[in-house]
Amino acid sequence: MTEIIVAIITGGLALVGVVISNVISNRQVSAQLEKAQAVTDMQIKELTREVREHNGFAKRMPVVEEKIATLTREVQELKKFHQQ
Repeated sequence: MTEIIVAIITGGLALVGVVISNVISNRQVSAQLEKAQAVTDMQIKELTREVREHNGFAKRMPVVEEKIATLTREVQELKKFHQQ
């Protein structure tokens, strides 16, 4: 009978040890995941900023190209006028 009680106590203590170990491990994994999520969030914010900046350039470039084309035509007209 004593052997059964010793086995139950040993099994119970082993179970408590495993539970404590799992709780600590889960906390560590959660902390690592939180850090990784924070880094990912920062990277997404930076990429979003860069995309917005790029979109601003993409919207302005056709306007700039049109102005350049207009200036080029005007310069060509002035050259023709000057040569006459």
